[in-house]
Formats: sequence, structure tokens, C-alpha cells
Amino acid sequence: MARSRVIYTLKEVASMIGENLELIEEVTANSDNIAEGELVYVRDGSEDGTKGLTDNGVDDLRDLLADIRTWDGGIRQFLLDERCDPDMIERVMADEAKRSL
Repeated sequence: MARSRVIYTLKEVASMIGENLELIEEVTANSDNIAEGELVYVRDGSEDGTKGLTDNGVDDLRDLLADIRTWDGGIRQFLLDERCDPDMIERVMADEAKRSL
């Protein structure tokens, strides 16, 4: 398979697939959640840089989020298990509620 030549920042991915950026950042914080080589570090001139996803990485992320939503407790439980900040969890869950309308 040909290597993707396009890398999408996480912010762009969030916009493309209609997901909360904080949720995407949390999922991609563990590189085991996305296939090797599909999640990349991008130097952007800032101290920390940013992460990006290939086309296949975006598909992996989309599939993983759909899968997480089927788990007991869904997204909320995933975030609790990851020991996320309670305020962040509430922001993500507010977006989740909008998704279901």
C-alpha cells in the first residue's frame, strides 16, 4: 500500500469528523490506539510541536471512537479510565450530548 503523503493536524481531524478536539487528543495520547506510522509528530516551530494523522490514521481514529461508544459507559468511562480532568470530561460529554440530538 502506498504511504499517505497528507498529514492532518488533530485540530483539522476534529473538524473533518465532527469530534471534540480534547477527546481526540486524549485518544491519541496513547500511540497504541492508532496503527503504527499513522500517528506522527509534526514540528511546527513551537516548543511542543503537534500531532498529525494520515488518512488511515483518521480512519483508525473514527473506528476506535465508534467502538468506544459501544463499551459499557462509552466515552465517559473511557475518559474516567484514562484519569482525565473532570472539567474536560464534562466538556467532552456536553459535545457527546449534542451529537445525539
